[in-house]
This record gives sequence, C-alpha cells and structure tokens, in this order.
Amino acid sequence: MRITPYGAAQTVTGSCHLVETFSKGGYKLILDCGAYQGAEDDRNAQPFGFEPNTVNAVVISHAHHDHIGRLPILIRRGYRGQIYLSEPTLRFLPVILEDSLRLMTEEHERGERSGRKIPELLWDQADLNELYQRLEPVPLHQELAFGPFTLRLRGAGHLPGSAFIEVREGKQCLIFSGDLGNRSKEVLPDPEDPPSADLVLCEGTYGDRPHRPFDETIAEFAQVLGEHLSQGGKVFIPSFALERAQEVLYHLRELEQQNKIPSVPVYVDSPMADKISEIYPQVKRYFSPEVQALYDQGIDPFRPRQLRHTHTVDESKALGDLSGPLVIVAGNGMLSGGRILHHLRYGLSDPKNALVITGYQPRGGLGRILLEGAERVRMFGEEVRVKAQTYTLGGFSGHAGQDELLDWLKGENRVALVHGEPEKLQTLARALGSRGQTAQVAEWGKPIEV
Repeated sequence: MRITPYGAAQTVTGSCHLVETFSKGGYKLILDCGAYQGAEDDRNAQPFGFEPNTVNAVVISHAHHDHIGRLPILIRRGYRGQIYLSEPTLRFLPVILEDSLRLMTEEHERGERSGRKIPELLWDQADLNELYQRLEPVPLHQELAFGPFTLRLRGAGHLPGSAFIEVREGKQCLIFSGDLGNRSKEVLPDPEDPPSADLVLCEGTYGDRPHRPFDETIAEFAQVLGEHLSQGGKVFIPSFALERAQEVLYHLRELEQQNKIPSVPVYVDSPMADKISEIYPQVKRYFSPEVQALYDQGIDPFRPRQLRHTHTVDESKALGDLSGPLVIVAGNGMLSGGRILHHLRYGLSDPKNALVITGYQPRGGLGRILLEGAERVRMFGEEVRVKAQTYTLGGFSGHAGQDELLDWLKGENRVALVHGEPEKLQTLARALGSRGQTAQVAEWGKPIEV
C-alpha cells in the first residue's frame, strides 16, 4: 500500500490523496478532493496527477471547500464511482458547492461583460447533479470494505461529522488525519485518538505553534467587543460560513447571557451561513454534550438575543447606513472576497470600529496585511485609510495547535505531513524527530510507501 499527495502538499488547500495497492489486481482510493484557494486557485484547472477514470472509490473527511471543491471536476473528467462521507458532510456539501458554482458563474459573467477572454467554467450544474447521485452517507466507526481495503471514519472534532480516515489492508494500517479540531473549544467533541498505524498522513496547519488558551481568547473577545461597542462602534467579524460563523454566534450568545457584553444587533450577512445554521439542528448529535443539552432544553445555542439575517445584496448594502453599536458577521473568512470586503471598505476608516479575525489568513492576503499594521490598503480600485483596530483571536482556530498535534501523534512511529506552509510543516517534523519519531514533509506527486 502507498499514498501519494496530489494536493495540500506544502500548501494549506487542495487536499487530495491517492491510496493504491497492487495486490489482488490493484485498487485505487482517493481521500478528499478539495479545491485550491487564494493565490493558488489557478491550480484547480490543472490535471489531477492521476487518471480519474482509474479510481475505484472516493472518501471525504469533511465538507470544507478545500476538501470537497474539486469533486465536480473529478466527475467531469471521468470518475465513475461513488463518494462516501458522513451524514453531516452529506448535508453540508450541496450548500458549499452550490455557492461555489454561483461565485464562479458570477465571475465568468463579469469577465464576459468586460470583454475579456474568459476560460470555460471548470464544472457546471450538470456535473453537480451527477455528483449528488454518487453520494453515499456512512456512519462514523462503521467498517467499510473497498476491494482489499477496510476503512473507518473516526471523529476529528473539526466540523460536525468531520472525520479522520483509517485505511487497512491486511496487517497494514494507514491513517489520514483530515483536519483535526481544536480540543479546547466548546462546540464540538474532541478528536478521537488514532489507533497505532504504519503511517499517518497528518495535517500541520499550525505545526509551528500552539494556540493560546481558549478562555483567554474568549476573555479578549469580550474585552474587544465591550470597548468598541461602548463607543458606538461596529465590530466586523469575517467568518467562514460553515462552523466559524456559528461558533462566533455561540459565544456572542454566551457572553450576553453572562452580562459580559451588551446586547446589540448582530447581523449575519451571509446567506450560506444561514443555510448551514438551518442544518445544525438536524445533526445535533454530532456536537459536544454541552451543545446537545442546550438543544434539549429548547435553547438555540447559536442565537444571540438580537440576531438578524440579511439575504439580498440591497439588505447587505443597507448595513453601511446603520449606526453602531452593532456586530456584523460576514463571509469570507480569508478576506479574499465576499460581503465582508464591502463593509471594510467603508468601516476601516473609523477608529471606533474593530476588525476581529478569528481564522487563518494566507500570506499576502488582505487579512495578513492588516494584521501587519498597514495604514492604507487598496480595495475596489481605491485607497482606504485604516484607522479601525484589527485584532486576531488565534484561539478560535478550528485546527489543532502544535501541542495538540504532537499529543495526537504520540503513539505513532512514522508521520508524513501535509496541509501547511512549508516552514510550519518542517517545524513540526523537527519536533516529532526530536522525540524519536520518523517524520517527513510530503511532496506533490511523490509516493510514500506504507
């Protein structure tokens, strides 16, 4: 058995890994098929590195776009098999991919109107409809047979229903971590411990450092909110529609209930986040016991007192005319697009306002530039003065920090690292090596024998 990364190799997006065996006539299994995002999104048009029509099955760890976003391309290019995933992932996937198609289509239409030569869409609604016919939900922990392989999905604590994937062939065992959750957070259960394996292909998004203690993160969140809302300011929170937006709402509700922040209007300016929130009660058994208990008491864990939703573009634009204090949670989390940019275009110049970043910001992106203290940024073709304060609350990360990764890997002898910037993966590899484990940074297209 061997595994070959064809995505997320020394980068944070594009997760896609080919598992092969050459016994019993051979068998090929794909673990995740995600899109490249940010500066690397042009890689989505490139060949996979393997022939899709030779793959026997696909298994998905969770529903984030960088783990599912190339599935329609895989279908278009000839994959003929089924796609296996947990029940929550099955429910979230259409929301994520329908929104991706909408954004691609709008960008394509803008390009055509401007007279530019625009390449054809990488996939369309017909590919998505075909994909929906291939989805098969599977329970966590149930053993699945794929040719000579047996697989199990085990809880990864990153999203509702997220999983790490255990692959066995005979006595050999391979573990693919998917994305591992942050154990200190309250909304989701902790990642399960992995069994001892011959090889673990593990993410290293935060392989260079631990997260700050989560209670300190929430205390700072309350302090920032209190300071800026008391001045009549607006607090902008860029957020991913799946998991992060709902977690922010969870803590806003809790802080209100504890009288640690004032109750102010909280606007969720993300139709996709609204759709995800509607799914949450349907998958409540995948949350932490604390969240399940709130649901059982008839309390919506993710609803602050003055929660309001915007749906149309006009409703979104109207938020700019409102006076604070208020909170706006809007996509997207990496500040690479979405409605949050329009709010920042007009809100960054007001010193009463705050930008609260709760997730990873890619190098060279607007979020990273603001965190580095830029006094001016260019947005929508014009220069914007930055007087609002920018905060980063790293403890909100949905990924395990370095200390948690090391703890999760403590019983493993061989580790290959993916899903991280090169220097962060190298730092984690050195930390693993210092305690006697064999660790390597995986490379795109380079097979690793199990």
